[in-house]
Amino acid sequence: MAKLTQKHPDEMSFLDHLEDLRWHLIRSTVAVVIAAFAAFIAKGFIFDVIIFGPKSTDFPTYRALCNLATTLGFDESFCLSEFPFIIQSREVAGQFSAHIWVSITAGFIVAFPYIIYQFWKFLSPGLYEHERKNAKWFIFASSMLFFTGVLFGYYVITPLSINFLGNYQVSSVVSNEFDLDSYIGLVRACVIACGLIFVLPIIIYFLSKLGLVDPPFLRKNRKYAIVLILILSAIITPPDVASQIIVAIPVLVLYEVSIFISKIVVKRDQKKKKTKVA
Repeated sequence: MAKLTQKHPDEMSFLDHLEDLRWHLIRSTVAVVIAAFAAFIAKGFIFDVIIFGPKSTDFPTYRALCNLATTLGFDESFCLSEFPFIIQSREVAGQFSAHIWVSITAGFIVAFPYIIYQFWKFLSPGLYEHERKNAKWFIFASSMLFFTGVLFGYYVITPLSINFLGNYQVSSVVSNEFDLDSYIGLVRACVIACGLIFVLPIIIYFLSKLGLVDPPFLRKNRKYAIVLILILSAIITPPDVASQIIVAIPVLVLYEVSIFISKIVVKRDQKKKKTKVA
């Protein structure tokens, strides 16, 4: 079906909006596929350096923890010499399947700025002219928040999770032999979850623009948000308090930043309404 010509939002029917959304989704999917293809070719770097990086005792996070522990005079239990587990693939197509899905995940991460751009293009017809001019700042802020969350998940949450779960034993009789899909799933969950969590201020911005939330609502429900944040932290981190706190602190900060953003959005909208009435 040929692409429809751009119409004014007030002139577009529901089916026109769906058609417009379909094309934005198609473009986003193509971008992910192209980036995934590049990741598929760079198999050695993606797996040996990135995916299995946190399994190495020479990983930057472990070295930093070891140096910090030594400086503070703690014992050398924070300095790792080896991980007492192996990673194995027990399915015929296990490694090839892992290669495909890791490439798609990498493609999504790399193409995220373009996905956000397509999301903005879909929403922009319903925004004010000056808001459409701020597209580059929206794309930049969203991308930076997402990539910051990805790096936080990769360099903080992932190594803490692998260190805890890789060394955990209920008995010396049981040895840890992790399946390839299980290991990759842990890394993927930590990275993607943190990346999406860090985009919280952008989500609050749009919810505030739509009138679904405002600062009083966010402040009133702060205690419930804290509980949800702690639950979410417990889900994406190993079951120890330290890791959960490490995740919860930046998310709480982002929640407070979101309240401030919502306050700005609501104040601007109220000012525009008063100007129109006058």
